[in-house]
Amino acid sequence: MSAGSPAERVQPLLRTRQVREFTPEPPTDTELEALTDVARWSGSSRNSQPWRFIVIRDPATIKSVHDAGVPQTRSLLTAPAAIAIVLSGDEGDIDHAYDEGRAAERVLIAAGLLGLAAGVAWIFPTVRAEVGSVLGLPEGRFVRTIVAVGHPTPAAQRPKSAPGAARLPRSETVFSERWPQD
Repeated sequence: MSAGSPAERVQPLLRTRQVREFTPEPPTDTELEALTDVARWSGSSRNSQPWRFIVIRDPATIKSVHDAGVPQTRSLLTAPAAIAIVLSGDEGDIDHAYDEGRAAERVLIAAGLLGLAAGVAWIFPTVRAEVGSVLGLPEGRFVRTIVAVGHPTPAAQRPKSAPGAARLPRSETVFSERWPQD
C-alpha cells in the first residue's frame, strides 16, 4: 500500500477529467492495449462481460463517427485514437449501461495514469445505425459510448473552474446516516 493519507492515495481519481482536445500525437499500441485490458477487466453484472471493444486509429473512421454524432462526439474531432464500447441487445434496454459506464470510467482513469487523457463521446440513438455501419457492426450490436484517447492539448489541461469551485461543497453533497433536516 502506498504511503500517505487516504485523501492523497485517491488523488489520481480526483484528477480524472473529461478531455475533448488532443494533440496529433497518437497513443502507442502498447498504451492502447493497456487501456483495453483495463476495459475488458472491468467488473460486470453477473460477470456477463456484455461489451466488446473496437480500437479505432484510422483518422477517416474517427472523423466519420465524429461527423455523424456532432455535437456529442466533439471529443473525436482531434482524437488520434478512440475505443468504441460495443454492446448487444435492444438499444433501448439499459441493462448493460452500468457495466458500460464502469468500463468507460476505468479507461478515463487508466489514461490519466499513463500520462494520456480521454473523453467520453455519446452516440445518440438517432445516429447509432450510421456509426454501426462505419464500424462494420453485425446485426444486433450497437455503440452508445466511444472513449476518445490521446495526449491533451495545453488548453485542455488548464483548469476550467477556480480552485475549490469545480464541485458543490461536501456539506451539500455528503450526509451522515440520513437526509439532513432543514
